[in-house]
Amino acid sequence: MAEAHQAVGFQFTVRPDGVDLKLSQDVIKNIYLSGVTAWKKKAIQFKNGVLAGVYPASPFSWLIVVIAMMSSLYTHVDPSLGMMDAIKENLPYRSCVSVQTRAVLSAILFATGLWLFLIYLLRYTLKALLSYHGWIFESHGKMTTSTKMWLSLVKMFSGRRPLLYSFQASLPRLPVPSVDDTIQRYLESVRPLLDTKQYNHMEILANEFKDSKAAQLQRYLVLKSWWATNYVSDWWEEYIYLRGRAPIMVNSNFYIMDLLYVTPTHRQAARAGNVVHAMLQYRRKLERGEHAPVLRALGTVPMCSTQMERMFNTTRIPGIETDIVQHLTDRKHLVVYHKGRFFQVWLYTGGRHLLPSELEMQFQRILNDTSEPQQGELKLAALTAGSRRSDLYESFIHIPWARTRIKYFSQGVNKTNSLDGYAKSLLHGKCYDRWFDKSFTLISYPNGKMGVNAEHSWADAPIVGHMWEYVLATDCFHLGYTEEGHCKGDVNKGLPHPSRLQWQIPKECQQIIETSYLSAKRIADDVDFHGCLFTEFGKGLIKKCRTSPDAFIQLALQLAQFRDQSVFCLTYESSMTRMFRDGRTETVRSCTAEAVAFVRAMEDAGATTAQRLALFRKASEKHQNMYRLAMTGSGIDRHLFCLYIVSKYLGVDSPFLKKVLSEPWKLSTSQTPQQQLNLVDINKFPKYVGAGGGFGPVSRVTSFHSSVSICCPDPGSQSDSYRFGQHIRKAMIDIQALFKPENDKKTAEHVKIVPVENGKKHI
Repeated sequence: MAEAHQAVGFQFTVRPDGVDLKLSQDVIKNIYLSGVTAWKKKAIQFKNGVLAGVYPASPFSWLIVVIAMMSSLYTHVDPSLGMMDAIKENLPYRSCVSVQTRAVLSAILFATGLWLFLIYLLRYTLKALLSYHGWIFESHGKMTTSTKMWLSLVKMFSGRRPLLYSFQASLPRLPVPSVDDTIQRYLESVRPLLDTKQYNHMEILANEFKDSKAAQLQRYLVLKSWWATNYVSDWWEEYIYLRGRAPIMVNSNFYIMDLLYVTPTHRQAARAGNVVHAMLQYRRKLERGEHAPVLRALGTVPMCSTQMERMFNTTRIPGIETDIVQHLTDRKHLVVYHKGRFFQVWLYTGGRHLLPSELEMQFQRILNDTSEPQQGELKLAALTAGSRRSDLYESFIHIPWARTRIKYFSQGVNKTNSLDGYAKSLLHGKCYDRWFDKSFTLISYPNGKMGVNAEHSWADAPIVGHMWEYVLATDCFHLGYTEEGHCKGDVNKGLPHPSRLQWQIPKECQQIIETSYLSAKRIADDVDFHGCLFTEFGKGLIKKCRTSPDAFIQLALQLAQFRDQSVFCLTYESSMTRMFRDGRTETVRSCTAEAVAFVRAMEDAGATTAQRLALFRKASEKHQNMYRLAMTGSGIDRHLFCLYIVSKYLGVDSPFLKKVLSEPWKLSTSQTPQQQLNLVDINKFPKYVGAGGGFGPVSRVTSFHSSVSICCPDPGSQSDSYRFGQHIRKAMIDIQALFKPENDKKTAEHVKIVPVENGKKHI
């Protein structure tokens, strides 16, 4: 579109006496400004790259070291212990350079080497400090003297004003747990789920593996941990996500909702204009590395920022055997899908981003466009929703998206309610109005609501949640709207209109699109969703009970699951491992023996409140300890997963690893966390909280729950999302009632609660 626009201002006529050339001043000005912006961007990226590259030192510190070494030349004190003299004598072209010049050069070279040595010393000291995780196992609010000293040292070696990637080189590597520890914890995790015969069989398999094949596989894994920055993440991305041939819609992609109680404007184009502009601001800071690093643990310990690099300009590209994640360095347009048409919208003019008001005008032009979709265009995106394999599946012959893309799209394209319905729309929509392969798709509704559908292979939910929090805060508290609900600012009506993408889709390809759509629709229709908004109490009240809100929720889920299904099941809770370089997630197996004992006591009419409360505290402490182990690299499942991958590479058969990797997770509690950045004071603006997000169901047997959302794969079957939601609500109330006598003694103060992520609340 920009090329076509500039061509209007560039005209020439060939005459017998020469060429008459005409140039538009506006076009020349835009070209000049675009060039200035591009070079300015490169300069800032270079500067910030240098700052992050030498962190925790600074370029100025190099000058100080050089001056100190130069001063030694005049004081006749040699701090280099003769090294500067050795450098001076071994400089090339000695005969062409004076003695004084060689002395200065030797001082600069020694100073530079000393400076680099000190940088690496600081980094490895900080890495050693960050490798200590004893603090995480201490009781909340009871910090030991050693931990206080450790925290002070971390702050001292962390430098000042770090950028987003400043800590990357100082983050420790993810350690490989011992096989004995992992197997012991695994057997402990499955004990409450197996009868005596099943457990004895599993114990035999585990011991056989430990005594025969484990040592060989572990050696290769330890070798990889020394060589790679993270021994898990690359295999996790490839084998769990990119090699999966099932549809990624519902099965992999996740969604994040808008603000729960507030819609800043009901004008669809205006809301989209502000949100897209806020995203452009976020992307600019991301590309330059100007975001502050994410500091979560104790407000000081840094988290890995690697996943954020691929947030924008990234698409999952289908392949025959495995997909790839393609990240482009810079893109200057976005594609809008509306009523079956694809439009390209240019995001820059005169070397700057389009203003919110200009974006609103462009989006309104698309909304006003009455043109019809081209042949095959309406459901084209269904190709990204369908199967990625070529086989018979549920009565449909699936032509994989990879083969279709290669055959029909390898040349590219040319330019010319309620929470229930809301969440289902974000998760899968109509199965053809989301490009599920994109790193994320921004979804705009006619009533002004927004949402995000995100592809999962490139990053985990907290990464997208980080961006979304920034966008919502910028939209509501920095950009704002006029009294009529429009974006603020003047409108440049001279901007070229968004252009339609042109497609040539033959009949054969249209049939493949329809087949992919029908299979995706069956998946979407099979998802039963219930948005359970819990307002009885929240995180503030749970903390007053002196227990972890996360443990409280997980034990409530175990109680709800047992009441709903009358059995216990293997339960997945995700924890992060981003305190390590390139860390992603680890699994916490929430269904512990202690949790089972507590649930049975809750269902035992003869158990007293004191007995139930004691069992709750024991189960809560167990869960918190498992979560801490997972965060610090001592989890179970990623280690066993990597051992299994090594066994497949070596052709080693392990019945134990096969059994472990084939166990179904019938209850998954993955989450899309919010309030990571604290950009909005929830106490001051209690209505500006997000509605959370979630994932699709992981099992065709029982329920899946995420945040305040509950999602089941088969409406009307033994898994019913509404019924399960009511069990969760009652379980939380029943558990909180155990603490009521204690709370009544402490305070009678009225507490105002508002809901936030994961069913937790803020005061």
